[in-house]
Amino acid sequence: MNTQMNAQASLPKQVKIVEVGPRDGLQNEKETIPAEVKIELVNRLTQAGFVNIEAASFVSPKWVPQMATSTEVMAGITRKAGIIYSALTPNMKGFEAALAAGADEVVIFSSASEAFAQKNINCSIAESIERFRDVAAAAKQHGLRLRGSISCAFGCPYQGEVTPEQVADVVKLMRDLGCDEIDIADTIGVGTPRHVQTVMQRVAQEFPIAQISGHFHDTYGQALANIYASMEVGVSIFHSSVAGLGGCPYAKGATGNVSTEDVLFMMQGLGVETGIDLNAVVDAGQFISQHLGRKAVSRAGNAIAAKRLA
Repeated sequence: MNTQMNAQASLPKQVKIVEVGPRDGLQNEKETIPAEVKIELVNRLTQAGFVNIEAASFVSPKWVPQMATSTEVMAGITRKAGIIYSALTPNMKGFEAALAAGADEVVIFSSASEAFAQKNINCSIAESIERFRDVAAAAKQHGLRLRGSISCAFGCPYQGEVTPEQVADVVKLMRDLGCDEIDIADTIGVGTPRHVQTVMQRVAQEFPIAQISGHFHDTYGQALANIYASMEVGVSIFHSSVAGLGGCPYAKGATGNVSTEDVLFMMQGLGVETGIDLNAVVDAGQFISQHLGRKAVSRAGNAIAAKRLA
């Protein structure tokens, strides 16, 4: 009994869930999703109680056609005071579009793997950070939050192993750009609990753990375990995607982002506060899944929805 109480005491009382479905979840969908569907999804997530929603991406439509409607989406959503609506911005052109669209936070990105950086953004990690220097300065000048995202923090599809030191090096670079929050992302979902704790504890030596977030993919079914393990070492911000939107491009047929419904169900069971209405998120997940013509990639979401019909 005492052991159980001690384990509970080691977890944060409250966590922040960053909902990434409207951007990270939908960006690789092949069929064009109308702006009004994306607007409805963001509005449903707003009403569910999220304090941070990744709503748009101002990248070239040539590279990410699905995000071509981002300006329209940002203009059409019903905003709620106190909610951060985030946008991915790869360069100054993207930043200016995000600023004009009323984004509250801009997201810049790099990788902990040199091989991944070269393959995906055609430059070294150091060069990628240099490219974002102007974006970071402009965000500060205009009073916007700045978030940094580090992909392949637990493994890379090209180079394999990524060390905690390599992740910490990129955290330092993003810290020095002035990031308010830094995401440690398991892009291919290979992280396991002990490994995750080692990385999180190492990066916490370079940046406050209260401003570090875990972005876990469920490719190998480890995402919930990795979130729990992160909470045990003090991480209290996590990314998830409604209905488990977003596949993993490096493992054919594999799931990508961890499902928000599954994360919320676990948090509810642990007595960890999120401020989010699980039933409203299940409804949002069923809504977007029906539009996409497939079942949600969420065990908790599908189970709750099925129970209602029983």
